[in-house]
Amino acid sequence: MRKIWHRQLGKSTSNITYHYLPALRWRNFRLFFGGQLLSMSGTFMTQQLTIPWLVYDLTQSPWLLGVAGFVQFLPTLLLIPFSGILSDRWSRRDLLMVVQILGISVSLALTILTFTNWITFPILLVLSAFNGLLKGLDMPVRHTIVTETVDDRADWGNAIALNSVMLSSSLVVGPAMGGILIATLGVKYCFLYDTLSYIPAIFTLLAMRLPGRQMQPLTGISDTLEKLREGFEYVWKFQPIRVILLMLALHGFVGMSHVALMPVFAAKILNGNATTMAHLSTSAPIGSLFACLYLSFRRGIVGLERLIVVAQVLIGMSLIFFSLSRQVWLSIIILVFVGCFSILNITSSNMIIQTLVTEDKRGRVMSFYALAMVGTMPFGNLLAGTLADNFGATNALIVCGSLIILGALWFSAQLPAVSRWIAR
Repeated sequence: MRKIWHRQLGKSTSNITYHYLPALRWRNFRLFFGGQLLSMSGTFMTQQLTIPWLVYDLTQSPWLLGVAGFVQFLPTLLLIPFSGILSDRWSRRDLLMVVQILGISVSLALTILTFTNWITFPILLVLSAFNGLLKGLDMPVRHTIVTETVDDRADWGNAIALNSVMLSSSLVVGPAMGGILIATLGVKYCFLYDTLSYIPAIFTLLAMRLPGRQMQPLTGISDTLEKLREGFEYVWKFQPIRVILLMLALHGFVGMSHVALMPVFAAKILNGNATTMAHLSTSAPIGSLFACLYLSFRRGIVGLERLIVVAQVLIGMSLIFFSLSRQVWLSIIILVFVGCFSILNITSSNMIIQTLVTEDKRGRVMSFYALAMVGTMPFGNLLAGTLADNFGATNALIVCGSLIILGALWFSAQLPAVSRWIAR
């Protein structure tokens, strides 16, 4: 009797879980979600914390720290559009497998070099550039493969939202674990963890059974550029996708300006120290996790276009409030809201685009989606730094927040047309 009761309870729990999180019904998605959750925590640990820490430890130079960040970012920016083309023509699982195998190779090299004390700044710079190349290949593929892991189109939105939950959770857990490992065992064990975290990701990708896709190899540079042009024309002529990508580009340009100015607010405006900086830096990812959880329980994309407008306005207001805050605890709370509204905007945009785009152009469109998010950030950081240098960090964020609000007002004028497309 007890075994029967436990079996019935297990079935009931599973039914409830699949009702609210329908993407988990699909074996392929469960494998992808579980394997990538562990792998991405190691990736974020390495890219967000361990490599910058090691660069500064080796050089004691803030300028070289900026150089290392630029060297890692530039290959990402250059490769993203071509990764979208590959994602449309080749097996996405195979592409992601290549990324995992190359990633574990780079991580293993970093592990060996740090354990043997052979690591130097030039070597670290080269390996950082390789990481940037892998990130550029990874981003469009990671976004597009999600829809292949669920068999019912109605569950796409939930799968995309849960994918964002996985990324946001990894962004919180990875650097937090990295801080503990650096403080207790040293940076070499961060690289060791990252190396080991690739193993379950590789095995879960191998275990996935995805429908076959016809391979369409590129015939040369002209063919590649033609496919890139086709993708750009499709995005530009498809009004809902065009305006959403423009809003994402604006968000990357001025909506993330607080990240570049965080050291100024932590040290000078809030009169804090490194601990203050750490608390401020982890606040937004916590807020983003709440947003992802909300979206994961939401069904369909109807109304998400209005949520984007609301989120954009609240991002702008939150940035203005953060710039005016002079209390650490209040600034932390405000940044939680900034992270929450930012992910509501980014993930809602992802869900709408992935639902509207045609399958043969999904990879290229998602490469423009990735470019809109990360391609404008360096220029936004330059703008924020210039404004802060000339007018002060507080006024710089007020300007950036105001631009976000103006962009939201522009997007609200495009809502009728976007809503009609979604209603179809």
